Amino acid sequence: MFDFMMTEDQKKLRDEARAFTNWVPRELILDMDAEKIQFPHEYLKEAGKRNLLGLRIPKAYGGRGLGWVENGIAAEEIGVASYSLACLWGVGADIVCDAIVQFGTEELKQEIVVPLLKGEVYAAEGLTEPRGGSDFFGTTTRAVKSGDDWVLNGQKRFIVGAEGADWFLIYAATRPDGPPHERLSAFMVPRTAKGLETKYIYGLMGVRGGGAGRLLLTDVHVPERFVLNGIHGGAEVFQRMMIPERLGTAAMTLGSVRPAVEIATRYASRRKAFGQKIMNFQAVGFKIADCVTLMDTARSLVYSTCLAIDSGTVDAGRIRRMISQSKKVSSEAAWEVINKCMQVVGGIGYTNVYPLERILRDIRLSMIWVGTNEIMQVIIQAEWVKEYEKVHAKAPVRDVENDAPNAYEIEEKIYE
Repeated sequence: MFDFMMTEDQKKLRDEARAFTNWVPRELILDMDAEKIQFPHEYLKEAGKRNLLGLRIPKAYGGRGLGWVENGIAAEEIGVASYSLACLWGVGADIVCDAIVQFGTEELKQEIVVPLLKGEVYAAEGLTEPRGGSDFFGTTTRAVKSGDDWVLNGQKRFIVGAEGADWFLIYAATRPDGPPHERLSAFMVPRTAKGLETKYIYGLMGVRGGGAGRLLLTDVHVPERFVLNGIHGGAEVFQRMMIPERLGTAAMTLGSVRPAVEIATRYASRRKAFGQKIMNFQAVGFKIADCVTLMDTARSLVYSTCLAIDSGTVDAGRIRRMISQSKKVSSEAAWEVINKCMQVVGGIGYTNVYPLERILRDIRLSMIWVGTNEIMQVIIQAEWVKEYEKVHAKAPVRDVENDAPNAYEIEEKIYE
C-alpha cells in the first residue's frame, strides 16, 4: 500500500509482514511449484507464531482486531513470496475464521479459530463443484436431517488447502426446492468425519503446492452445532465471506506481481543493446512506466475500498460494487503487468532462470477464482444501476443531459 498514507503502527505491521516474507525458504517455494510439497504446514505454523494470521479477528480469539486497511497492507506483502502461500494465508485465517467468528457459536470459535490462528490447525472452504463454478447457488451437494445430525453427500473441487485442512467450510442444499438464497446451509466439517475423502489434484498450471484437491462427501454425519448462521442461512454466510475472498485476493495479487516489476526494472537498468541500457529505449521504458501506473491505479482502488469498509458509513451495495471492481481491476492489471515484464526481459524471461514464468502461471488464476471477472462485471453493473437510481432520486444532482443545444428536441429521443 502507499507508505505516505500509513500510520506508524501500519508501517510496523508492513515491516512485520515483510520480515515474514523474507523468512520464507527459497526451497519451499521451488518445491511447492515442483509439487514435491503438497501442503506447507511449516509456513502456516510460522505465521501463527508471528501472530500474522487472522489480523481482523478479535484479540480474544488470537487475532489482532485490526481493520481492512491493515489487512490490505499485510496481504500485499504476504503475496510477494508466492501466490500459493498468499492464498493459503488468506483462506483459512482470513475467510473461514471470519465466517466462524461472525456466524458460529462460542464453542466453535474456541474449537477451531483459536488453534487455527496459532498455526496448529488449518481450514479450507468448499465452494466449487464439478458441475458448477459461477453458479454457486446451484450447489448440488445435499444435506438431509437424520436424528440430531445432518447427512452430507456430494463433491467439491479446486479446494485450496484440501490436502492439509483439518476443517472444511461446506455449503450444501438443505432446501433444494427453495429459492436460491434460502436453499443452502453452511457446515463446518472436520476431516475426521467418516465418509469424507480428499484427493490431491495434480497438473495445475500454477499456484501449486497449496494442497488444491477434490473433496468427496459420502454419508458424512455433521452435528447441527457445526452449522453457521442456522439451517438455510448459508447464503448470508457466503455473501459476507465474499468480502475477504475478493478484496483479500485483490491485495495479495498486487503483492505477487510486484516482484515482476522490480525484476524488469533491474534487468532493463543493466542490460545493454545498441551501446546503451535498454531502459533508455522508449519501447522498453514505457512498458515499465505502464506497469507502475497500472499497479498504482489498482492499489488506489483497493486502498479506497478498504477505507470505505473501515469507515462503517458506506452502504452494502456500494461496498459490494467496490470490492468487485477491486478484484477485477487488480487481477487484470496484474495480468497485463506480468506480460509486459516478460516482454521487457525477453527470451530469458521465458525460462526458469527468472521467476517471471512462475508468476505468470500463478497470476492467471486471479481472474478465475473467488468469482470470475465476468461475475464481477455482473455485480458492478447491477450495483451501479441501483446506486445511480438511488442518488438521482433524492439528491439535487445537475442533469447535464439538458446542457446540449437541442436537448429539448424530445421527438429525437426515442427509447422504444
